[in-house]
Order: sequence, then structure tokens, then C-alpha cells
Amino acid sequence: MYISEKAPAKINLTLDVLYKREDQYHEIEMVMTTVDLADRLEFYLLEEGTIEIVSENRFVPNDQRNLAYRAAKLLKDRYQVNKGVRIKIDKLIPVAAGLAGGSSDAAATLRGLNRLWDLRIPVSELAVLGSEVGSDVSFCVYNSTALAKGRGEKIIELPAPPQCWVVLAKPTQGVSTQSVYQSLQLDQLDHPDTEGMIQAINQSNYQGVCDRLKNVLEIVTLPKNPEVEQIKQQMKRSGADAVLMSGSGPTVFGLVQQQSRANRIYNSLRGFCEEVYVVRLLGTSTNT
Repeated sequence: MYISEKAPAKINLTLDVLYKREDQYHEIEMVMTTVDLADRLEFYLLEEGTIEIVSENRFVPNDQRNLAYRAAKLLKDRYQVNKGVRIKIDKLIPVAAGLAGGSSDAAATLRGLNRLWDLRIPVSELAVLGSEVGSDVSFCVYNSTALAKGRGEKIIELPAPPQCWVVLAKPTQGVSTQSVYQSLQLDQLDHPDTEGMIQAINQSNYQGVCDRLKNVLEIVTLPKNPEVEQIKQQMKRSGADAVLMSGSGPTVFGLVQQQSRANRIYNSLRGFCEEVYVVRLLGTSTNT
């Protein structure tokens, strides 16, 4: 017996850092949505109580370093499940890209095992569990468009943004999320118009969404990673309506309404980096 789940990538339409909390985490506020670039996970029921991770991608660990493994163990321990699972991960989202690939896999694992083990846990409860695995997992459990607050665990669902094409480009150079946050000077931030973004989404105002794309982490990542800035400029020159770095980077995305223009941007980027994708905005839940 097995079931499958899609684990879509996320992009940040806004990312704001408000202050540093007493627990040393940063208080964040961000509007996120999903795109049609997804990992696929298959869950096979095991009668013995083991958790196995299987993937052909050499960058995907098969032990507790894997967020899907952690999510499965958390669910198994918390609800005292005797059965086990073999999780096969078909990895399409680039690793360490700022697209929440690992978090989305963990969220898909919570949803998938909820079905496979017949636990019947409400989505809201799965999202709370997800916050124990990683900061983006709660959002990824809902698998739609949302405002995330706190460390990312407080989720307010939003309608899908206006439909458009998204061009994603991931440079080869990686970025450490921890070092980005450590380097952030909170008194120097130009904060995004989060309420304006939410209003534009509610009104299905594509230009309003484009005008309000903003990520405060760019102030740290771009000077340290010239390739990211280079890709941003190339996307703009090639006709993207709006361009932004997702998460702490290094992936950059551009929004366009015409597929022909998306293809033109894609072709212009092939010389800059190997990992370039043209996908549709999802923005609505693919949960079953």
C-alpha cells in the first residue's frame, strides 16, 4: 500500500524582519505562495516500525538530517504509531535554494502519513506540529498562499495571487541562512508594504503585487553574492515585470504574464546559471 503527495516550492512575495526576540529568533512577517515546481513523495506502509528514506539525489540525506525523516518521527512518536514507512523522494526542487524544498518535503510527509496511518489530524494541528520541524513547514502544510508571522509558524491563509508565469534561476553559489540573519542590521532595513501586498492579492491586482515585491534579506545577500545581483539585472533587462530573491537566497524569480516573454528570459539566463525553470504560479492548495 502506498500513497503520494506533491511538495511544491515556495517563493516570498514579501519578507520582513521586525525585531530580534528574547529567544534569539527573529520576528518575521512574510507573504508566501507556491509555484508549480514540486518534489514528489511516495509513502509505502511498513508493518515494522521503521522509517526509511529513499532518494536517487545524492544531496538528499537518508537519516535524521532529512526534514521528512524528522517529520515522520515526530508524528510517529507524538501519536504512538506502531507501523513504519518507506518514503521515496523524487527531488525536483533545487537543494539549498531559498525555495523551502526540504520544508515542503516535511509538510508533504505530515500530510501523507496522516492519510497512510489514518490519523485524521486536522490541517491546523499538522501545521502546529510542522513548526517543531522547521520554520517554513507550517506554511508548506497549508500548501497555498499565506501571511506567515512569528518564526513563520503563525499562518493566515490568503487567496491565490493573480495567475502568471514565474522564471526561477538558482546560482551555483550557496547561501547560509544563519549567516544572513546574523549579518542583518535591523535599523537599516527598508520594510516592505506587507498590508499593501495583501490588499493587491485580495483585489487580484497583478501590477499591485509586482510593485510591492520586497525582501529585506537582499541587503545582506546581494553584496556578498554578486552572481545573485547579476541574475536580477539580467531578468529585468529581459523583460520581467518584477524580480526578487526568494528567502535568504540564492534563487531569484521573475514574474511575467506572457509565456513567450518567460521563455525569452529563460533563454537569456542559460549563460548565467544552469538551474533555470519556467513554471506557473500555483498559489492554491493541492492538498487532497
